[in-house]
Amino acid sequence: MFRRIALSVGLLAALAAPARAFNPEAPETAPHAGGITFLSHDAPVPYWLGAEVNSIFQAHPGFPAPYTGTNSLRPGAEAAISGLATVFTGYQPTSRTELILDGEMAVGGGLSSALGVAGFTNLDVVRNPSLPKIPYFARFQVHQIIPLGDDWEDNVDRGPITALARLPRHRLSVRAGKMSTADLFDINPAGSDSHMQFMNWAIDNNAAYDYAADTRGYTYGLVVEYQGPHVEVRVGEMLMPKVANGIDLDWNVGRNRADNLEIEIKYSHRPEWAGTLRVLGYWNHAAMGSYAEAVASAQATGLVPDITASRQDGRSKVGFGLNEFQQLGPMVRVFARFGWNDGRNESFAYTEVDNTFLAGGDLRGVPWHRPVDRVGLAFVTNGISDQHAEYLRLGGIGFLIGDGPGCDPDTRVCPPQPGPRLSYGRETIVEQYYNAHIWGGAFVAEDVQFIANPGYNSARGPVWVLSLRGHLEF
Repeated sequence: MFRRIALSVGLLAALAAPARAFNPEAPETAPHAGGITFLSHDAPVPYWLGAEVNSIFQAHPGFPAPYTGTNSLRPGAEAAISGLATVFTGYQPTSRTELILDGEMAVGGGLSSALGVAGFTNLDVVRNPSLPKIPYFARFQVHQIIPLGDDWEDNVDRGPITALARLPRHRLSVRAGKMSTADLFDINPAGSDSHMQFMNWAIDNNAAYDYAADTRGYTYGLVVEYQGPHVEVRVGEMLMPKVANGIDLDWNVGRNRADNLEIEIKYSHRPEWAGTLRVLGYWNHAAMGSYAEAVASAQATGLVPDITASRQDGRSKVGFGLNEFQQLGPMVRVFARFGWNDGRNESFAYTEVDNTFLAGGDLRGVPWHRPVDRVGLAFVTNGISDQHAEYLRLGGIGFLIGDGPGCDPDTRVCPPQPGPRLSYGRETIVEQYYNAHIWGGAFVAEDVQFIANPGYNSARGPVWVLSLRGHLEF
């Protein structure tokens, strides 16, 4: 139903207003900023209407695995296809206020039901395949601008998240409602969009940033930002899920919540040599389990550890991240991320990564006369804390990974001589993509991912994942 709505909107848009022409000599704009779309967003109207449809096909051949557990990536050859349709709407009752309402529907699924790899291969996949495939509200926000001066300028990043045509150079921005934390924190122009860039969720986001979200990737929150030409500072208070990877959010903010702080330094404004550094800190409070307690209980009883048995309200996780973006002339962009969290308590909202390092970049297709196309390459290595690794070695499982030691996953009882145990190794991923512009707002992409030590287990893999993506932007 939602996909049909999205396609209908796009067809009407294509008939009513031609796509904006692309000028290879002009500065590049984001797809949502009146760039390469079927629907023109140039008219100074007090509303925003757009849509996008994204579909990703992925497959991997068989790979070596001496054993397979409850949350393992399946070693036999397999394939999966996902689909995500979103309708964006916004209304601006005044020049300083906008109301945002977005609807979405996710269909299909991921390889091995999106289990077995901490840096999973498809960011579009809902991490709970049992959720119904029906439309849902993704965002519902009030966005208020408070000018801190009289100097206004055109909004060059106009899109469904901020559609106001003009903005003060110095301002406060306040958002309240349903949102994605990743819409506002840890953004990187070369590595944040799984629909036009990389697909792996450890490359599109800081994998060690266990940001507040339900299993679909959304939460309710309040974000206050100072935005200026050289520095931005944003603070966010978000709701955490009641259980790890859960769909229900905990509204008792005095007990459980996510505190977020990010400072963005725009150290270079030179044309075609822009550079930005983002410094992120977060402090999550939730009903998390303790890896140390789960391991101690398993050692005392001889049973497989169960992180859920040690959950307590108010447990915390502290982490930070660095996010670097740099243009190198008119065609090349490079980026890097570093992330760390204390790894004492349960991975809860995003993925099972306690430390990560990422480096990558992309190149516009100007040399081969395809100026809208992009080719990208990135490398990421993910790790977990010693306590987290010991928990997995003893057969424990998280909400995404856990190969087990050959013990019975239902009774948690190990045989007298248990099977092979996890041999810890950093999960390392290399991803390459080529995103090609077809016509109007239509794009296709090929993508190849190489994964060493999936689920931090050097006894399994490596794995090659091959992908094809189709994308329509309205």
